[in-house]
Amino acid sequence: MNFTRWSARLPGTQRRAAARRSDRGISTAPPRPAQRDGGGQGDGRAAEGRGDSPVPAARGETGRGETGAEGSDRDRPADRTGGAPGATASSDGTGREGTPAPLPGAPALDDFPLREILGRLPALVLLTYGTDHRIAYANDAYAAAFGPRPIGLRAVDSCPELAELSLPPLMDQVLRSGRTRTVKSRRAASGGSYTVTCLPIDIPGHGSGVLVFAADVTDHAEAAERLRASERRQRETAVTLQRSLLPQELEQPDDLRIAATYQPGSEDAAVGGDWYDVITLGAGRTALVIGDVMGRGVRAAAVMGQLRTAVRAYARLDLPPHEVLQLLDGLAAEIDASQIATCVYAVHDPNEGRLVYSSAGHLPILVRDEDGTVRRAAEPTGPPLGTCGWLHTSGTIALPPGSSAVLYTDGLVERRGEDIDEGVASLERALSGATGGPQVVCDRLLRSQGVTADHDDDVAILVVQHPFRSGPSAELFHNAALDLLGGTEAAPRARAFASGVMASWRFSPELHDLGVLATSELVANSLQHGTPPMRLRLRRTDRRLIIEVTDGDDHLPRRRRAESEDESGRGISIVATIASSWGCRRTPGGGKAVWCEFALPA
Repeated sequence: MNFTRWSARLPGTQRRAAARRSDRGISTAPPRPAQRDGGGQGDGRAAEGRGDSPVPAARGETGRGETGAEGSDRDRPADRTGGAPGATASSDGTGREGTPAPLPGAPALDDFPLREILGRLPALVLLTYGTDHRIAYANDAYAAAFGPRPIGLRAVDSCPELAELSLPPLMDQVLRSGRTRTVKSRRAASGGSYTVTCLPIDIPGHGSGVLVFAADVTDHAEAAERLRASERRQRETAVTLQRSLLPQELEQPDDLRIAATYQPGSEDAAVGGDWYDVITLGAGRTALVIGDVMGRGVRAAAVMGQLRTAVRAYARLDLPPHEVLQLLDGLAAEIDASQIATCVYAVHDPNEGRLVYSSAGHLPILVRDEDGTVRRAAEPTGPPLGTCGWLHTSGTIALPPGSSAVLYTDGLVERRGEDIDEGVASLERALSGATGGPQVVCDRLLRSQGVTADHDDDVAILVVQHPFRSGPSAELFHNAALDLLGGTEAAPRARAFASGVMASWRFSPELHDLGVLATSELVANSLQHGTPPMRLRLRRTDRRLIIEVTDGDDHLPRRRRAESEDESGRGISIVATIASSWGCRRTPGGGKAVWCEFALPA
C-alpha cells in the first residue's frame, strides 16, 4: 500500500494546496539548482518568469506578478506577522490569513518517508480499513507492546487488546461520524494504561479507515492510583477519627427521646468537622450541642474533638448557654487561629418546657409542634467561634410535650447554586410531615433532602422529642413545689411537705427517709445563707427522684470538710454522701439553685 498517498489525507495534511497550484498552472516539480550570476553570488531562487518556479501561488501573484522586479521583495519591509519579506496571506484556501508563505525549495509532506516516521514513533500506531476494521499497518511500538499483527485480518479477531481497551465501539463511531474520538487512561490486560485517539482516514482504493494512536500513560496512571490510595487512607483515618470522637452512645434523659445521625461526604469530599453531643446536667436538665468546624480532613476532625471535649467540661459548670459559647470562643482561637467553627448550645429544663439556647453563627433550630406546625428559632445570637471579642447572648424557644426539635449542620440544607434559606425552608416542609420516633425522623429528613452516600459534604442531625405522656407512663412523672415563706419555721413545713409527697409517690421507707433528710439539709442551707424568694421543688421520673431548692442569693455553696468543733458546714457533705449526685447553678433572674438526685430501684 502506498503510504505516501493516504498519508496526505490525514487531518492537517490535506493536499488541496498542491491541487490548486496545479490548476493555476504553477508547477510543483522539485526546484532546480540555484543559478549563480557573474559575481559568483546566488540568490537561492529560481530565475524570474520561469514556468517551473517553486514559489507558491500566493507569493507568485502578489510578490512578483505586479512588480516584475526580482529585488522588490528585498526592498519591501517585513510583514507584520513576522514572516519573510513579501510574504502574504495564502489565497488558495489552505493557508491562514497572515501566515507566511513557504520559502522556495522547502520540502513538501510528500518528500518525507511516512512509514519510517510512524515506525520510529514511541507511541503505538495501528491503521485499519473498511467497516470491519481490517489491519493495514502496525508500527514497531505497537508490535513491541502487543506482538506483531498480520496485515489484512480483522482487528477484532487478531487484536484482543482493542477489546480490553473497549475500542471497537469507538472505532465504529469514528467511521460513522467522521470525527476524532479520544479515551483517557484505559487499562489493558497486559497491565499497561493507554490514552487512545481514533482518527477517521480516507484510504484510496480501500475506502474509509481508522488510525488508532495510543500513548502509554502507565507511569502516570500508577502515580495517580498511588495518590488516590494515599487520599483514601487519609480519608479513612479522618473518618475513623471523626467517628471515634463523636459519642458512641447518646445519653437518654428521662424526659426526652433523642437520636442522631452522622454521615460523612462521598469519597471525593474530604471529611469535615461536624459533631453533636447530649450532656445530662442533673436535676432533669439536658444540654444539646451541634457544631461544624470549617475545614476538612484530619485537622478539622482533631479540632472538632477538642471543642467537643471542652463543651462537656464547660457544661459541668452549669453556666448559661451564652457563657459556655463565650468560653468556647476563646478556646477555639487558642487551638487554631485560622479555624472557624459554628455551634449551637441549648439547655432543656422539663420544669420550664422550653429550650434556652445560644448560637455561634449556626443554622437555626427547628421545632415541630404536635399539630405539624414548624417554628424556627431566631437568628444566630453571636458570631462563629474563633472570632473573639464578640459577646454572645441567649435566646429561648418553647418545647412543650408532644413537640420535637431538630439541630443540624449545613451539609443537610446547603446546595451549590441555591440560597441556603431555600434549603432550610425545604427542611421545614419535610419536618412538618415527619412523624415517628427520633431515629425515624432522622432518616426521613436525610431522604427528603436527597442525602446519599455520594453527598458532597458531611451531615450531622440531632433530633430531640419531648413526648406527651398519658396513661400508666404519666403516673411515673410528677412534680410538686412549695414556696418557703417566713423564717426558720419554714424548715419543718418543708420536711412535712416532702414526707407527704414522697409517701404519695409510694417510695420505699429507706428512700423516703433519705429524701426527707436531703430536703431538710438543702432547705436549712438556703435559710441560713440565701435570701428570698425561696422555693422547694420535688420531681420524680421513671428513673430518679430530684430535690431542688432555689433562693435569691447567687453565692454558690461548695462542699468542704468541717472540723469536729465546727457547728456548721456539714449540710452539703451530708447531701453529697447520701445522694446519687448533687450540684448547683446560678439562675437566669439572679440567685441560685441547689439540687440532688436519688436513683430509683429498677
